[in-house]
Amino acid sequence: MPLAVEPDGALARVRAAALALPETGEKVSHGIPAFHVAGKMFAYFRHDHHGDGQTVLCVKTGGRDEQDLLIEQAPELYSWPAYIGPSGWIAMAIGADDTDWTHVENRIARSWELAAPRRLLEAGGR
Repeated sequence: MPLAVEPDGALARVRAAALALPETGEKVSHGIPAFHVAGKMFAYFRHDHHGDGQTVLCVKTGGRDEQDLLIEQAPELYSWPAYIGPSGWIAMAIGADDTDWTHVENRIARSWELAAPRRLLEAGGR
C-alpha cells in the first residue's frame, strides 16, 4: 500500500516541531532520525522500519498505563513500537493525508517534557 504522505514531508514537519523546542538536537540513531534534549531521546522518526511499510513517530509516554490507554482508544493511530515499547514509548501513525499535525506536535512536546531536565521545565518549558 503506497503512503499517502511522502516520508520526507512528514519528516520535515516532525523536524520543525521538535527543533522548535528549547535545547533540542537531532542525530541519526540506529539509522533513523532521532531528536534529543540534554542527551535524552524524546522522538524517533521511523519510515518502513524493517519493511513494515509504515511511517510512524515514536514518542515517550508516562508509562505502561498511558500506552495501553492510547492504543485502546485509538488503535488506528497508536501502536506498540518494536524494541522501545517496553521503555514507555508509543508509535503514532503519521503517513496518512488526514494526519492531525496539531496532535502530533502536542505529542512531540509532551515527549520533550518527559525527557527535558528540570531546569528547562522550571524556566518555562516549551
